[in-house]
Amino acid sequence: MKAPGSADPERFRDWIAQRLGLHFDDTKLGFLAEVLGRRADQSGLARHIYLDRLEGLGIDTELQALAGELTVPETYFLRHIDQFRAFSEVALPDTLAARAPARTLNMLSAGCASGEEPYSLAILLRERGLDPGWKVTIRAVDINPAMLAKAARGSYSAWALRETPADVQQRWFRSAGREFILEESIRGAVSFQEINLAQENTELWAPAFYDVIFCRNVLMYFTPEVAQALVGRLTRSLAPDGYLFLGHAETLRGLSNGYHLRHTHGTFYYQRKGAKEDERREQFTDPFNGASRETLIAPARPDRGKERDSDSTWAKTWLETVQRASDRIQALTERPAAEYVRQDARVPSRAPQIATQLPTVLELLKQERFSDALELLGHLPAESVPDPDIMLLRAALLTHSGQLGAAERASMQLLEYDELNSGAHYLLALCRESAGDSQGALEHDRAAVYLDPSFAMPRLHLGLMARRAGDAQTAHRELGQALVLLKREDTSRLLLFGGGFGRDALIALCLAELKSGGQP
Repeated sequence: MKAPGSADPERFRDWIAQRLGLHFDDTKLGFLAEVLGRRADQSGLARHIYLDRLEGLGIDTELQALAGELTVPETYFLRHIDQFRAFSEVALPDTLAARAPARTLNMLSAGCASGEEPYSLAILLRERGLDPGWKVTIRAVDINPAMLAKAARGSYSAWALRETPADVQQRWFRSAGREFILEESIRGAVSFQEINLAQENTELWAPAFYDVIFCRNVLMYFTPEVAQALVGRLTRSLAPDGYLFLGHAETLRGLSNGYHLRHTHGTFYYQRKGAKEDERREQFTDPFNGASRETLIAPARPDRGKERDSDSTWAKTWLETVQRASDRIQALTERPAAEYVRQDARVPSRAPQIATQLPTVLELLKQERFSDALELLGHLPAESVPDPDIMLLRAALLTHSGQLGAAERASMQLLEYDELNSGAHYLLALCRESAGDSQGALEHDRAAVYLDPSFAMPRLHLGLMARRAGDAQTAHRELGQALVLLKREDTSRLLLFGGGFGRDALIALCLAELKSGGQP
């Protein structure tokens, strides 16, 4: 039996998720209890009465106060300079060229905190020397009124300028005691507004209005439902071919398939797909039907039991590929048969065949009968495509059976449909390494790691490639991380991407490579 008031923090958490969209796990209930107690005391109310008031109407002022309590970001000018370089050297020139006829440029800083991010954009734009005939808007929004007030003042400490080059400081700031005041023209280039990103706002999210959006370290704090809705609004308001920058720990994986993943300057960011690309993606047809199916399912190589021992290169190469979701194999077997039928399928009666054959395919995979599994998968009805899970399973089986050329083509087909599929990137890393393209392998492994930081196999692959390249420090770092991830890796992911090697064998490989490589 719970003590009186013991459920108040959970009730408070539910309200926060509903109104602010913020997610707090059980480990933060103590913190929420402190905030709840402090705000209730300041209001002169018991906790449960305070919560009753919150759940009622007319609490906008209290909502603002809570936003200040619950969102206290740490930021500074030019934070994560690699992203600002990508903006300045890739996104901005590309956008200016595209917008030259209209001479308009619209940018948004969503979750701008105390203004360092949008002001950094304004500084970079001024550093470029843009013709004054351009109409430029930089809009910055945040829910925290205290942070917005600080942004409007344009006064910052030396700590906020710790990553700002000295020459940039000299051009755009003047010292005033212990503070640094931002130059007036930069302050005037940004408009600030208090807006709750967790809620719809038709004026903010005008269709195809923005050319560049920075929304960094926002999605990671939202509930999955609110994050999904916000990404939908971002996508709607970003012009085709426009650029989106997220925080380093954030991805669009599982949230949107409307972007190209870009990687330059040592950082990942996104470019909105054009209207024609969206149309092609929606009309995606079965790449494995007819003649194309024949090209992708080439004569199979003997399975692992017959040839693995004589192909050590293949063994090392395969130890480096894995998919984003930890329950894909189980999900394939448990999914209702109707889900494997396209909406426009004319022969829905074949759906049960898919549901009954898939478990057999997966059992063959478990038995390492890769060629048999691939052959059976090839007989699935065409209605099952473009199911990305089946496409990934096909690409993995092709890789298992040694058909790396076909595996690469199948992985590329999958990325045409789902560019943020970490498993497809990992498989391509293996294929690229086998083809002698080490740089291409690195790029795809890094994309897989970025899209799914819990994915052990790309880390393992990166470590092995670094060992072979003589980079002991990188090898130690990546193999060490792979070792940690492998210990908690889901069994189904190991089945799909382990090439017949189990958890213990992969862990033993990591330990052996770490030992042979020594400590950096």
